[in-house]
Amino acid sequence: MKLPTFDEEAKLQAQGFRLVAGVDEVGRGALAGPVTAAAVILPLGANFPWLRLVRDSKQLTAAQRDRLFDLIRDSASAVGVGVVSSDVIDRIGIASATRRAMFEALQSLAVQPGCVLIDWLTLPQLRLRQQGIRKGDALCLSIACASIVAKVTRDRIMVDLDVRYPGYGFGDHKGYGTDAHLRRLTAQGASPGHRTSFRPVRLVVGG
Repeated sequence: MKLPTFDEEAKLQAQGFRLVAGVDEVGRGALAGPVTAAAVILPLGANFPWLRLVRDSKQLTAAQRDRLFDLIRDSASAVGVGVVSSDVIDRIGIASATRRAMFEALQSLAVQPGCVLIDWLTLPQLRLRQQGIRKGDALCLSIACASIVAKVTRDRIMVDLDVRYPGYGFGDHKGYGTDAHLRRLTAQGASPGHRTSFRPVRLVVGG
């Protein structure tokens, strides 16, 4: 398995872009909860021992993600998060909501990067040099770090939603369309945390 590297960031830093942000999102395909994005700027020439443990968040256990989440927040030059709720997703669509979350994550950084690396997407509203990288969360360390921050942040939001709207199992499946989630959705109807514009939810609410 190929591990994410600092190669893309180093190329840009060699061109004079001292601050390079990696951006990624999670929750795009879920039936409930927000879409959440993170932006991470790693220091120039970052060589922390824990970076060798960084992977795309989907390849890590929850315990590994939690540990790396703390290390990233403690060591990064800046970390930003953007969260777009389910009602906004229903209003503007998931593609626009995803880009909004990414833009908000970049806007919340304490320092502005000179260049941005994004997993798959580009942001038309962003007035900075940017590069969309296919499978960037598996290739670029800053994007992989952003995927971890976004995943842990969203998972914690879903655990809170599980308390607010019990019975759906949000703390377990994190809003994704598992068989258990679909059964509970059918039995209980949609909660305020569900995305009514998504077909499985829309079928339940009769829209």
